[in-house]
Amino acid sequence: MSLSRENNKGDVAPVRRGFLSWRRLGLSGKLLMLTIPLVMIAEILIYVPSIANFYQNRLNDRLAAANTAALVLDAAPNSMVPDSLARQILSSIGARAVAIKHGQQRRLLASADMPASVQRDIDMRTMMMGNAIYQAFEMMLTEADGAIRIIGPTSAGAEYIDVVVDEKPLRKAMYRFSINLVLFSLAISILTAALVYLALHYLFVRPMRRVTANLVAYHADPESPARVIAPSDRGDEIGQVERELSDMQRDLVSMLHQRSRLAALGLAVSKINHDLRNLLASAQLISDQLATVPDPRVQRFAPKLVRSLERAIAFCQSTLSYGRAQEAAPDRRRIPLDPVVNEVRESLGLAGDTSIAWVSHLERGLTIDADPDQLFRILLNLTRNAVQAMETRGADETTASQIRIVGKREGIVTIVEVSDSGPGIPQKAREHLFEAFQSSSRRGGTGLGLAIAAELVRAHGGQIRLVDSNIGATFRIEIPDRPVELHAPRDERASA
Repeated sequence: MSLSRENNKGDVAPVRRGFLSWRRLGLSGKLLMLTIPLVMIAEILIYVPSIANFYQNRLNDRLAAANTAALVLDAAPNSMVPDSLARQILSSIGARAVAIKHGQQRRLLASADMPASVQRDIDMRTMMMGNAIYQAFEMMLTEADGAIRIIGPTSAGAEYIDVVVDEKPLRKAMYRFSINLVLFSLAISILTAALVYLALHYLFVRPMRRVTANLVAYHADPESPARVIAPSDRGDEIGQVERELSDMQRDLVSMLHQRSRLAALGLAVSKINHDLRNLLASAQLISDQLATVPDPRVQRFAPKLVRSLERAIAFCQSTLSYGRAQEAAPDRRRIPLDPVVNEVRESLGLAGDTSIAWVSHLERGLTIDADPDQLFRILLNLTRNAVQAMETRGADETTASQIRIVGKREGIVTIVEVSDSGPGIPQKAREHLFEAFQSSSRRGGTGLGLAIAAELVRAHGGQIRLVDSNIGATFRIEIPDRPVELHAPRDERASA
């Protein structure tokens, strides 16, 4: 049993080593290893019909020479040909005997040193290519030195002519022809294989090596734009691979830069978060004392200031949530929309006479099923972007600066549109409008406002999109009501 296992291991190991060595070969090595057997197959395909054709031609040459000799011998009066002349004629055509058949009579025209027996008869009248191939290889592989009889058609008016020749000279001639043919076809095959190898190497192997080298270099430093492959102008599949690889690498470089920026932002925020919260807490303590001031204006603005500070402290406590975790689930309830819009206006400082007009068109008594704090953040980010966009307009702009808020209800969906009269959003920025660090074209902007707004809208099950407009930019927010749960009490369903 142990011997059989050792034998089996010994049989498997060479196969496995051969398979691994084949896998370790490069494209050039594999191409060369595939070219060699293809050349050998081409050699066989060239040699086999060629040797059979040579065999047939050689036999036909003997028949043609025998026909010529038959004309000479048959033309002698009473067929009286001296033996010396007959031997010379047979020697010139390389034959032992020549015979011809008329009707039922077969007549021997000449003979010299006839062998004791004839090894085989070859009838050229019925020989096909398959028979020629078989007989040619049989002739070359047989070591007999006997004689063969060749039968073929004649032009002397007889039924057929046959000639007896030695087998050995024919075999030697076939050997010489085989050697010359193999050498010649081998030279042609090697030249052809070399040209094919060089062509394939230039067309396929070299571009694949270039792509492989680029992948290795890109893996070493994936954040470097210099490692992105420069695609060639090829129109085939390799050119398409290079172009797609270049686009993919550029996208990855951009993504890695974005992640690096997010990581740097998170690190910076984590450093200032503690001190900022302490400062805001101190400001909150001071603002609490404003409640004791009897001034009516202070009593009017103090609650709003306290509310803003509370919201700012809550933002500081969740600054690291963006990019690392999802926003908190919205605490949704049905609220009127008008107070939230007014609070956004006051937070932007647009409540009084300013250079930017504020226009609000909300349906009477319009309510929305949303988280008040998150809805405030959505509208604040959109309107702040609008203010910043209009502040960057040129001095020669004649269009009045205006922010327009429109709210309406369509079925169970509340629709809010935020418009401005700014310069609008460039076409290039629209491709990644709601992605972090992608949409900001303003100097000093972070590119997070629209990304945060989109994330909060999606948390409400709604959608936000840019609407085509003639002037500025218009964002349309659609937030549907929550579905009514069937197992809720009747009074709750009725109120909903």
